[in-house]
Amino acid sequence: MGALSWSIRTVDRALDGETIYRELLAGEPVAFWLDGSLTDRAVRRVSVLGTTLGPAAEVVVRDVADGDVFAELNALLAGRSADVPAELAGLFSGGYVGYFGYELKALTGGAAAHESPAPDALWIWANRFVVIDHDNDVTYLVAVDEPGAGDDWLARAERAAADWWMGSVEVPAIATLDLEAHLEQGRSTYLAGIAACKAALEAGDTWEICLTNRVRLPAVPDPFEFFRWQRAANPAQYAAFLRYGDLAVASSSAERFLTVDADGWAECRPIKGTVPRDPDPALDRLAAKTLAEDEKTRAENLIIVDLIRNDLGRVSEPGTVQVPRLMNVDTTRSLHQLVTTVRGRLRSGVTAVDAVRACFPPGSMTGAPKIRTMEILDELEWSARGVYSGALGYLTVDGRADLSVVIRTAVLTPDETMIGAGGAIVLDSEPVAEYDEMVLKATAAVGGNAAAEGWGR
Repeated sequence: MGALSWSIRTVDRALDGETIYRELLAGEPVAFWLDGSLTDRAVRRVSVLGTTLGPAAEVVVRDVADGDVFAELNALLAGRSADVPAELAGLFSGGYVGYFGYELKALTGGAAAHESPAPDALWIWANRFVVIDHDNDVTYLVAVDEPGAGDDWLARAERAAADWWMGSVEVPAIATLDLEAHLEQGRSTYLAGIAACKAALEAGDTWEICLTNRVRLPAVPDPFEFFRWQRAANPAQYAAFLRYGDLAVASSSAERFLTVDADGWAECRPIKGTVPRDPDPALDRLAAKTLAEDEKTRAENLIIVDLIRNDLGRVSEPGTVQVPRLMNVDTTRSLHQLVTTVRGRLRSGVTAVDAVRACFPPGSMTGAPKIRTMEILDELEWSARGVYSGALGYLTVDGRADLSVVIRTAVLTPDETMIGAGGAIVLDSEPVAEYDEMVLKATAAVGGNAAAEGWGR
């Protein structure tokens, strides 16, 4: 592959992501929007929107049967690795944007038990993109190609930057449906699955099982309009919209799967425990305190933390895996979450993709021990999880990564809208409460009601 060349134009304000998408990307067959604008997380808020164009345009679309997509992406990134422009350092410098679906567990120790109708991996080579640095109030319009090859696109991007689109958000029809009537596994079946999980726990086969279900809803007329509603109803740290032909993914995930920074530090931030905020300040403080002290939630969190420490330990320098924040209550506009931070310094020669492989699928979506628990889940769940329970985000040419756990997400096609939801089952789980929580989490993914907004996985 030839050397990469960046063409960058700077706009001295933070542009509106929706306007950029509508004016610049809506007509492209492939597009993405990683939206960091609507959250109050402490880290730097950055949005990235873009597509793949020109002679170097590429979309890596793979199923498990097609071979090792992790190795393929490693090779592709190695062939394009480069020093990036200073203004893009620490933001997004070009690379691949997309997802690893849950069924890729067959490449990381699991089995190919179910076949997903969506591709198991979808990665867009981002060579035309817009980086919006919301906190520093600046936007970069970027083309990565041979010198001059992206000039036409950059001119279009500048024209889009001059516009500002604002329109009302309509409630999609699927947000008003009774989701229980559309569950793949109805109440009695899901409760029987919980009973089977508890039997496996009592037998000592596993310590925690994340049992999930699917909701199959009618197709929506316009996936982007659905995403507009979703991001308005459930603003999230890892809001994202991907489109590849007739397939679209609309995500309002609150959970970090894995980041890798320029110095090789890898970090996971699993969430186990989520409660809605209360408008009454005293009750809100009580809700956070109750979450922090809940024994069942703390046990769930600790099990997954140990699993992630083990996963990261396989690719990190000895002695560097650490837990700087253990079961802290993180608070956003709508919810309290019990979050742990696990970090490790990757060994020399270990790439961000290698780290993803070592930690995939996300332990918070399987349970522990991971391999045996996935075997139990393969028997209890009727269909592929697909994009849900996987990881979504970016892998950059300068060796960094930032990926979410795919929760609170809708996968949209002309045939249906599919949503996954579930929860961790442990010995003291109350089956009816677990079922009700699963339904609320599915409802949150469609912005169905305010009560569901506080639920995570």
